[in-house]
Amino acid sequence: MARVTPDSGTLARMVHAGSEADAVSGAQDAQRDAFERGLTREILISERLRVTILAAIPGIALILFLAATTQYPEQVEWALQGEMDRLRVGMLLGGFATYELIALQGVERLLRSGRERSRLRRYLNALVEVSLPTLAIIYYMTVVSPVEALLLPPVFIYFVFILLSTLGLDFKLCLFTGFVAAVEYALLALGALDGVMGGGTQAPLSSMAHHLVKAAILFVSGVAAGFVARRLRSGFVNTLESLEERNRVVNLFGQHVSAAVVDDLLARKAGAQSEVREVCVMFVDIRNFTSFAEQRSPEAVVAYLNSVFELMIESVNEHRGIVNKFLGDGFMAVFGAPLSDPDYCKNAVDAGLSIVAKIEAKVASGEIAPTRVGIALHAGEAVVGNVGSTMRKEYTVIGDVVNVASRVETLNKELGSQMLVTERVWEASGRPIADATPPMSVRGRREPLRLYQLA
Repeated sequence: MARVTPDSGTLARMVHAGSEADAVSGAQDAQRDAFERGLTREILISERLRVTILAAIPGIALILFLAATTQYPEQVEWALQGEMDRLRVGMLLGGFATYELIALQGVERLLRSGRERSRLRRYLNALVEVSLPTLAIIYYMTVVSPVEALLLPPVFIYFVFILLSTLGLDFKLCLFTGFVAAVEYALLALGALDGVMGGGTQAPLSSMAHHLVKAAILFVSGVAAGFVARRLRSGFVNTLESLEERNRVVNLFGQHVSAAVVDDLLARKAGAQSEVREVCVMFVDIRNFTSFAEQRSPEAVVAYLNSVFELMIESVNEHRGIVNKFLGDGFMAVFGAPLSDPDYCKNAVDAGLSIVAKIEAKVASGEIAPTRVGIALHAGEAVVGNVGSTMRKEYTVIGDVVNVASRVETLNKELGSQMLVTERVWEASGRPIADATPPMSVRGRREPLRLYQLA
């Protein structure tokens, strides 16, 4: 069988395709890494809230307990079904509050470093936290009877930890929290009821079945919390993905793209791939800007440009165009890309007329200095899409249509006009027939062009 050797052109295309694929892969990896960092940060912020709440609860409880036992010791003893050892209760609550404050410092360090808490540490932390109500019940067993201790308020603290475990946004961690709470409570019940059951007591509240059902409820609560955590995590992921995609679109098309266009781009997933598209290109230039700038301070020049560009960009955005790039005292805009628009020429003409009208109104009202612009529109095929490297990309329009539009704009000076459109734009815009200039030569083109002066 003959061996086929690719020629140099084929090899070049293969190398280029491989490089392009590597670049796309690298960009996707970078985007994925950025997303993971964002998700990790959101989870840590959620974890910081959880730890703060768990540090505040025992801290506040300790203050209230010490104040109440100092002012109303008899009432507290009656309410808690026994005399409380202030030292042991204080050590239990204070120790747990201190533990959570240390954990909070750890979360803050992770937030600053951008690292994620290891899975082992998260599970160990859950084990320690869920053991707090277990320790409280064990202490109560030294004050009242074991069966009574299983019926007192500390049992309900398990549910607080199960509920707050949802802020970790981890289904398995919630499941683990519910499992530990159920197992520890079941073991306490086995130990507490061993002597009672041997004595033949048949009271419903002292039956093992009763307490095993409570343990099962704790486990089911962990499962339910896990589903809630999964839903919260899904919401975080969707929000972050939406923000990342919006930032990608804004970075690609520029911050001067309207919010409506960004939303449309996000909905249609437009502009990601290079393609040949029928577009209308607009070039805008501010007349006599150099002489204007020479007579004013840099601050005044910038303020003037911002005010003029603001109303120009507003007109472009209102007519479904995008400002593709700024060119000193002017800019280039495109209609019909990245979003398909059957009325792209009509919208481009309307946008140009709107710019002229708004500037004249602003000048008449004295809001801006006397200003004239030069606008040109030309339509045709162009290659549109992303151009650049993995470090920096921009949406670009390439083709003869861009060159012609740029050169037609310079003819405004020769004709003393503010807006010129080519015959192709005029016909596609659907406007009534109007007087056209005699065919005019445009640098770089063999055939002269027929132009329409609209302003």
